[in-house]
Parts: sequence; C-alpha cells; structure tokens
Amino acid sequence: MADQPTKNKPMYYPWHHFVLLPAALILAGYGIRRYLDVAGQDSEISRLWFTVAALAVVGFGVLLMLRQHYALTLQDRLLRLEVRQRYFEVTGQSLRPLESQLELSQILALRFAGDAELADLTQAAIREKLSSKDIQARIRDFHFDDMRV
Repeated sequence: MADQPTKNKPMYYPWHHFVLLPAALILAGYGIRRYLDVAGQDSEISRLWFTVAALAVVGFGVLLMLRQHYALTLQDRLLRLEVRQRYFEVTGQSLRPLESQLELSQILALRFAGDAELADLTQAAIREKLSSKDIQARIRDFHFDDMRV
C-alpha cells in the first residue's frame, strides 16, 4: 500500500491546552461571577472574591502569554539553524565550534549580513566581542528580516 501523505495536525501540549488553560478560564469566570454577586459590599467575602477573580484573570493571561514565549523561543532556534546553514554554505565549515563564543543576540544580528561578509563578520564578532548593534552597523549588504514574529 502506498504511503499516504500526512495532513498537518495541530500540536497540543495536553497540560497547557486541556488542563491549565480551561481550569484558569473556569476559575476566572466563576470568580468574576461570584464577585459580581457581592460587588459594592464592603465585606471580607467581596474582597476575597475580587482577589480570586483578579488572580485567576492574571493567571489566565500569563498562560496565554506563554504561547508567545514558545513561539519566540522556537523562532530563535530556527534563526540559529538558518545562520548555521548559511555559514556552512558560504565557508564549507560548521559554525558549531564558534557558537560557544557567540551570544544568541550576536547570532541573530549576523543573520542580516550578506553571504560575502558573513564569515568575516562572524570572526570579527568573536575576536572583538562586538554587540549585536555593532555587528549590524558593520553590515554593508544588509538583508532585512521582515518575517520575525
């Protein structure tokens, strides 16, 4: 039987998508509803429900923001791989031995360099401990990346 092409399936992190996010949403909704029942009263119970609702809403927001953190972390990994691949294509050598001498911000800045200057700029970044801004200032053939999240 011929191999069937696989369709893109969404990836789920069960604890995040099916436990923490729904629990935070339910707790936020319940806390808000209970607070609205006692809102306007200057009582300990109204302050308690306000605190529960506020903490649940903040927790829910933090969980939602984790998605952005995951995306940016993955994007940094992909950009590192892109610079590795370009460096190998230009020089025929692996960038991995040099990566321990470079910070991520330097590697991300090097991605803007054209192929002709990538190797020399990488060596200068290591030798002179250039900041990412210094690296970008030295780039003559600048390739802007407008696909970053």
